[in-house]
Amino acid sequence: MAKTEKILYSLTKIDKGRRTVVPTVVMLILTILYLVAVLSVPLHMPQKLIWLTAYPIFLSELCGIGYLKIFVRSLWILPILIFIGIFNPFIDTAPAFTIGNVTVNRGWVSLFSILLRGIIAFQSVLILVSTSGIIETFNSLRKIGCPAVLVTQLQLTYRYIAVIIEESLTIKRACAARGFGKRSYPLKLWSRLIGQLLVKSTHRATKIHLAMLARGFNGVLPTGNAVYWTSTSWLWLFGGIVFIAILRFTDFTSLLLHLTGNFNR
Repeated sequence: MAKTEKILYSLTKIDKGRRTVVPTVVMLILTILYLVAVLSVPLHMPQKLIWLTAYPIFLSELCGIGYLKIFVRSLWILPILIFIGIFNPFIDTAPAFTIGNVTVNRGWVSLFSILLRGIIAFQSVLILVSTSGIIETFNSLRKIGCPAVLVTQLQLTYRYIAVIIEESLTIKRACAARGFGKRSYPLKLWSRLIGQLLVKSTHRATKIHLAMLARGFNGVLPTGNAVYWTSTSWLWLFGGIVFIAILRFTDFTSLLLHLTGNFNR
């Protein structure tokens, strides 16, 4: 399977998601609360972020995905995070702590916090999309009160990504059929192919939009019956909020040091 086909296949899998015991709306609300909890941790306190990693670990195992798979996929965002905080060690040179004869400045601490914060936040979003699917996630946004216009724009943007990929796959197959085994093409031909991709994608998007108007599209996509809220949803929501609150506001590091000190005595 070529790379373009793999991307299209991945988008199809994201559409469907996988059914879990946790309802989609509850998963979305807990993900938003978890992101707020992660972003509220100061950069100079990475020890609190370390304990917050328990949420994606526990949730990924509960949903049957496996944390190792989520962790490997979350490394995609690592270059962006490094680019964001790479200059912190050179800007914030104030000493933070000393290990032996080595003094670690606050810039390195903030860089580590940025990396850890971005990875675990991205992991929580990956778990949400992997379990609920992108369409049910958008429908859940509507259910919790997100503006319908914003959600519709997100849905259409996601849909047209697949349109562009399908058109690029068509052009790629046409080049392979007429290229007689060529694997590289001159730069001039690539400029023409990109222009054709833009024209074909715009033309197909226009046809899709006209078809939607013919079927009564009024600017808001229907949510259907995929999103549901049951009596057990409140239990999952309450348990998730308590779990996130404990991870955020309990100083496990000081507690562990205190218990270790008492044990050594």
